Amino acid sequence: MDDVPIRDESIRLGQFLKLAGLIDSGADAKAVIAEGLVTVNGEAESRRGRQLHPGDTVSLQGRAARVAGG
Repeated sequence: MDDVPIRDESIRLGQFLKLAGLIDSGADAKAVIAEGLVTVNGEAESRRGRQLHPGDTVSLQGRAARVAGG
C-alpha cells in the first residue's frame, strides 16, 4: 500500500483516486465508483465527492493507497 500525501486537511475521493495513480482520469473515477469497485476503509463507497482524511485507505481492484498528511 502506498502513502499518498495531500496538501490540505481533506481531499475528495475522485481527486484522490487520480492523485494516487489508481485511475487515469476523472471520468474513470465516476465509472469505477458507480460500478461499486472502490472501497474506503473496507466499505464500498458510491460518492465521488466523499471527503477523505489522513489515515483513510482507498482500494480499487486489489490496489490500495492511504491518505497521508502533507
